[in-house]
Amino acid sequence: MIRNGHGMAGGTEGPGPGGRPAVRVWCDGCYDMVHYGHSNQLRQARAMGDYLIVGVHTDEEISKHKGPPVFTQEERYKMVQAIKWVDEVVPAAPYVTTLETLDKYNCNFCVHGNDITLTVDGRDTYEEVKQAGRYRECKRTQGVSTTDLVGRMLLATKAHHSSQEMSSEYREYADSFGKPPHLTPAREMLFSEGSSQCPRGRNPWTGVSQFLQTSQKIIQFASGKEPQPGETIIYVAGAFDLFHIGHVDFLEKVHGLVERPYVIAGLHFDQEVNHYKGKNYPIMNLHERTLSVLACRYVSEVVIGAPYAVTAELLDHFKVDLVCHGKTEIVPDKDGSDPYQEPKRRGIFCQIDSGSDLTTDLIVQRIIKNRLEYEARNQKKEAKELAFLEALKQQEAQPEGASQGAF
Repeated sequence: MIRNGHGMAGGTEGPGPGGRPAVRVWCDGCYDMVHYGHSNQLRQARAMGDYLIVGVHTDEEISKHKGPPVFTQEERYKMVQAIKWVDEVVPAAPYVTTLETLDKYNCNFCVHGNDITLTVDGRDTYEEVKQAGRYRECKRTQGVSTTDLVGRMLLATKAHHSSQEMSSEYREYADSFGKPPHLTPAREMLFSEGSSQCPRGRNPWTGVSQFLQTSQKIIQFASGKEPQPGETIIYVAGAFDLFHIGHVDFLEKVHGLVERPYVIAGLHFDQEVNHYKGKNYPIMNLHERTLSVLACRYVSEVVIGAPYAVTAELLDHFKVDLVCHGKTEIVPDKDGSDPYQEPKRRGIFCQIDSGSDLTTDLIVQRIIKNRLEYEARNQKKEAKELAFLEALKQQEAQPEGASQGAF
């Protein structure tokens, strides 16, 4: 059991409003390649109660029911622990959520998104708690999924983070990734229906779609807190693409430098990131990267579209006391100058060794190396979900048919 001690959740459980007993909420999942969709689910779950406990499955359990995870269980535990709405993490949580688990951790109910999670034999993992009335549902975040992110990494296209243009190759991928090679007529109907529940005839849970940012979503993720007297304002900048454990380790180290930190993260524009990273980076667009960083408990504020060079104007505007950078290479600005020359001149620049070697490049390499395994995993996942949908449709149609037969 891992208790958190930073950020919004705080890690200490007190009574609920009006002195009533605290409402304890349970969430569980794989949390592989943690993205802002996962964070949004946990944000919604935390809002339903006073204390949020998150169970994370082991590598062995995930491999059994879904296929190999991208990240190790230790990496996944730490990523979930870094989300500011999480009070406690339970490692090695069982894949099937039972009343016994809820009772063990004194949870009133569990929360899951409005998609479906199935066991290796196609059973709903939340069936028992649903029947007992101890299940709540939250809205799934449209426009992001692990499937989508894997697809972006597998396809070398620069258009994947633009809502204006999408390569024909990526569009073809978006229409077919995870689609089982052999479909029964009923499953084929599910693909081709194109109903409001299944946009473009796809499985509503597994697929690729475009994320649309709104001001409301940023407000929901932002803390809204201004720097307070006595706090040390620390500025960090970068792409923070595919927000991962390497970023978390770095931000945790930065957060721990002083007693009362106020960490501001500057996120570069997509074009800027592509200029210094090249290839098909960034994998996630600026709006997606903004939500990912805002969800981190070690970050107080985000500058959306920060300048590449840390200028005197920026330092003065935010009253920055300290500027930190990791051990990754500092790429010169377009004019060949050092982007950190101003904070260095002021004597407020600090390089931090996070102790983690993980980079966005290495994550992409993991995916590409195991491409066939991940494609097979997503095909298997979607096939199970479609079979479950088909069974639900048959169940819903059955009483109707029975009543018709009675006349």
